[in-house]
Amino acid sequence: MSHIVVRSLPFSSRLTFASAKELIATDKARAQKLLQGINPHGPLALYESRRRRHEHERHERHERHEQHRHGHRTTGATTDTGSTGSGTTDAGDGVNVTDASVNYNAFVGVGTPATTYTLLIDTGSSNTWVGADQTYTPTSSSKSTGDTVNVSYGSGSFSGTEYTDTVTIAPALVIQNQSIGVASTTQGFSGVDGILGVGPVDLTQGTVSNTTEVPTVTDNLYAQGTISEEVLGISFEPTTATDSANGELTFGGTDSTKYTGEITYTPITTTSPASMYWGINQTVTYGTSETLLPNNAGIVDTGTTLLMLASDAFSKYQTATGATMDNTTGLLTITEEQYEKLQSLYFTIGGTTFEFTANAQIWPRSLNSTLGGTEGQIYLIASDIGSPSGSGLDFINGFGWLQRFYSIFDTTNAQVGIATTPYTDATTN
Repeated sequence: MSHIVVRSLPFSSRLTFASAKELIATDKARAQKLLQGINPHGPLALYESRRRRHEHERHERHERHEQHRHGHRTTGATTDTGSTGSGTTDAGDGVNVTDASVNYNAFVGVGTPATTYTLLIDTGSSNTWVGADQTYTPTSSSKSTGDTVNVSYGSGSFSGTEYTDTVTIAPALVIQNQSIGVASTTQGFSGVDGILGVGPVDLTQGTVSNTTEVPTVTDNLYAQGTISEEVLGISFEPTTATDSANGELTFGGTDSTKYTGEITYTPITTTSPASMYWGINQTVTYGTSETLLPNNAGIVDTGTTLLMLASDAFSKYQTATGATMDNTTGLLTITEEQYEKLQSLYFTIGGTTFEFTANAQIWPRSLNSTLGGTEGQIYLIASDIGSPSGSGLDFINGFGWLQRFYSIFDTTNAQVGIATTPYTDATTN
């Protein structure tokens, strides 16, 4: 199977929040929705069901061919200590994405001929849908299933009708008969046409009438033979301007030009509700001595903008940094003198410690106006998740965190991969 990396597809971005306070409220509402849990499943459950099915198939082959075992080899579940190395193929079908200040959006074609829609890239949900701003235009490949679709995100929602259609993520990434939600009503999605859902498939359960679950775009790319593994590699980069073409999605593998060193893989956490999403365990410390979270469960999520921390961890962070709450934005703010003394945050994931520098912890100062902030002021990107630690969702490594690291969402092996990049130590903010 050939692998094509596309690095020239145009993408666009739009700021969809009027102020930092609105952004914080949206991130917190999303976190509380995730904390409730959508269903008792997730990528770990999917991995286990596939493992059991493969074991059953291997047993049947053994019965048929006692003298010639051709067992279907499966990868055993990784341990909580994680591992480093190339757990996924260093090849895939890649798509450029563009920084939208608070999230990444992509131009995705739907239909034949394709109509282009601006979709938010979301690892925390799994339905792909259109119609929030731009109305869906049926074409020769559009077929209504007659079923209804309803999804709530905490920070927004949509309801409408399910169609199947041809979806073009890139010239080499064309999906036939993809389930598409066509929105008739939406809430909280001004500035985008919908969502490209790349979360675990189980998150679609209960969202479409008369249907148990619907395959995601990644599922169908794999099922239709376009990619050889259900893996999504994501490269984001920090920037000081909006509409910068500085990100890439790689379907089916990883892109070694986007990260440095080795990838650390860690299994999906067994702690609910983080286990229902791209959830991992991690320890977070401020500097070398102040532990904020001791190997707690949370998620890695492109649909959240800020670095969200459990309330007690956030309080410790505020005390350690000396930051004060800014009444205008709702963000923590520090003086220039405090910034000079700001220590790194350290995230220990799968046995590897990743440094989140002082510069990474602040909002890009040149973009303060996009959140209603004051020119030259220094704002921190960490925020209160709204619940205490020990709740099963004690952090969300969001957009601001992902800009400093390469991330891999591996359905095939029920794991998440993290690696440093040339921008991990960037001082652009």
